[in-house]
Amino acid sequence: MLTNPSQLILRKSDEFAGLNLLIINYESDTLAQQCLESAKQVTALALDYHHHLTLAPLANDNLRCYFGHKLPEALATEKFDCVIVYFPKAKPLADYLFTLAANHLEDEGLLLVVGENKGGIKSISKLLPDFFSPAIKLDNARHSLLYRAFLTGPAPDLMMQDWISEYTLSTPQGDITICNFVGVFSEKKLDLGTELLLSHLPQLNGRVLDFGCGAGVITVALLKQYPHLSIECIDINAMALASCQLTLAANNMQAKVYPSDGFNQISDNFDGIISNPPFHDGLDSTFAIANAFVSQSAARLKPKGVWQIVANRHLPYADNIAKAFGSVNVLAENNKYKLYLQKA
Repeated sequence: MLTNPSQLILRKSDEFAGLNLLIINYESDTLAQQCLESAKQVTALALDYHHHLTLAPLANDNLRCYFGHKLPEALATEKFDCVIVYFPKAKPLADYLFTLAANHLEDEGLLLVVGENKGGIKSISKLLPDFFSPAIKLDNARHSLLYRAFLTGPAPDLMMQDWISEYTLSTPQGDITICNFVGVFSEKKLDLGTELLLSHLPQLNGRVLDFGCGAGVITVALLKQYPHLSIECIDINAMALASCQLTLAANNMQAKVYPSDGFNQISDNFDGIISNPPFHDGLDSTFAIANAFVSQSAARLKPKGVWQIVANRHLPYADNIAKAFGSVNVLAENNKYKLYLQKA
């Protein structure tokens, strides 16, 4: 089943007939494979690891699939006749994606931008960089819009440092340096949920998992308090994983950072699992990710292992926690958040 934006692209597949095509930030479907009915060759870059896992099994000689914030170094200079960009849910990321697209387009190459009406794509005329021609609307259906533009001038080289904001964050463990890659949510101050969690850390040792690591705030704070921990940081967002790696380097710390779709890419069990778990999926609020995390966590703890999360107090976690762990222990709370602490 194709998403609405993907269906809109297929309606205009004659635009890239016979072309070498790059698709950036694609959604959780097989649009890239179906584009091969028109395109000469398709390369697909996912920023969401779950989306990558959906498409990757279909890879072949004419369909290359990658996950990350950019193509692999071996393809850094490769050019394409056409680039399709799925307009990002985080609007600040749009400029980065357009610049990435421009760096991989042939001179006067074709840019197609697609997105849902409610996702901010209507502002494309203000967001498209001046090395592209003005965006022209090609189609409007299925609550989505498709625009066309052409590369009209040289784009700046895509230098990672140009897209990173670095700042100091005060935590209960002391000041830490955060390197925030464009598109990763950040308030430049410690959010109240994470502050509640970090103010009541349990005694930890051994192997610890930071589930949904984001820019690495929790991991760095943990390592400041417990320097000998062996921490693994997972996320499904390529920009977040890059941010986390940069944040660790800026604080002279080390942890294992890798993508995982829930617990699916994780091996063995942990002495501790700590998280301010994600509960937003795209534009829609959902508890599915966090609830799956709760139900799988108990089985992933070593004997006497510690599981601690902070969550919005209105979210219905208690029943699922009781089912997974046999009890519910609220260690601390405020008017917005609850801090849950469970032991194996």
